[in-house]
Amino acid sequence: MVLIIDPQTSGVAGNMFIGAFIDLGADSEKIKEVINTYAKEFGEVTVNITKKPKSGIMSTYADIQTTDNSPRHYTDIINKIDEITEKKYPNNTIITKTVTLAKKIFKTIALAESKVHNHPLSELHFHEVGCADAVADIIGSSYAYHLLGLDKETIYSLPVATGAGTVNTQHGILPVPAPAVLEILSETPTIGGLAETELATPTGSAILVNITDEYISSYPLVTNKKIGYGAGKKELKVLNALRLVHAKTITEKNTITVLETNLDTLTGEELGSLFEKLLNEGASDVTIIPTIMKKNRPGQILKVITKNSNVEHLIQVIMKETGTLGIRIIPTLHRGVANREIVTKNIQINNSEETVHFKIGYMNDEIIKCTPEYEDIKKLSDKTSIPVKDLMNLAKAEYIRLSGSE
Repeated sequence: MVLIIDPQTSGVAGNMFIGAFIDLGADSEKIKEVINTYAKEFGEVTVNITKKPKSGIMSTYADIQTTDNSPRHYTDIINKIDEITEKKYPNNTIITKTVTLAKKIFKTIALAESKVHNHPLSELHFHEVGCADAVADIIGSSYAYHLLGLDKETIYSLPVATGAGTVNTQHGILPVPAPAVLEILSETPTIGGLAETELATPTGSAILVNITDEYISSYPLVTNKKIGYGAGKKELKVLNALRLVHAKTITEKNTITVLETNLDTLTGEELGSLFEKLLNEGASDVTIIPTIMKKNRPGQILKVITKNSNVEHLIQVIMKETGTLGIRIIPTLHRGVANREIVTKNIQINNSEETVHFKIGYMNDEIIKCTPEYEDIKKLSDKTSIPVKDLMNLAKAEYIRLSGSE
């Protein structure tokens, strides 16, 4: 299962996340109780959960009204949250995870405000977003997120609409998106959107960046969709409701990086060693393509597919092993990946039971590929004197027979 955050029209706010999570099935009474437990330590708070149409679409509105007792420093807020947790929920696993995420969200906001206003974290006040309001939105969103078990799933986000125009702040009239929002969303794809107002708040933006695993430009291939709408406060000409789509993936959409360089000085043996080295060092796939280079010299194009997190390491391996002085980096290519797993089966070959590993690919719970591991088949071929191609077919047939009888 995956969750797709769709803020392309509405932008994001803390109470919109809470409303959308409740719309997806999170228990509103439990959420209200937890919000009240934490937020009342920082000011007066009232929480009402209602249904509200937005652009004709029925949405869940989390109406959270707060009044701060007094301004609080960032460090005071974190210490108070820890104190409440220890006193009220000492052995509650979901609350522990909730608070861990909440503190990350608070830190994201604090770092952005600190950079924008040039204040150290220890001196930073939560005044613009409101202390009790921020606690209510962040604790409430984090708790609802964990109630739904979304911390165990992949979270995608579409581009965030930030809005346009200006916003009144304690520092005067500022452009939209506000400086803190722009800082929080610095690594997040954003668009202006269709509304002349602020659409992305600091709290909503910080929640989004802390739960999102990957940013996408369009919906991935999904099915069995359950949709939740979290209403915003403003009445706009566009849909002002954050849409969350909880769905089952047919294929997992992820990003990869392709590394590429031209080679013309390595022998066949060195190329073979390089191929094996790169796979052992974490490359997802390696391809060596014959080509003609400058001055009509024969050479090779080395292509390496890797996860983004392993790019720098593999660049060092390639340079060290080949002596190349330049590597082309083609980043964030999207690929559709069928759900897959390695399965071990005991199969019958010549009246003898043999263990073979299979790479199985699924789409929509249907097997689309069944491939016996080559090394297992090669060993069996040496043992039985049956050709590899025949053993491949026998192993596949045995896997299908055994799977059908289970």
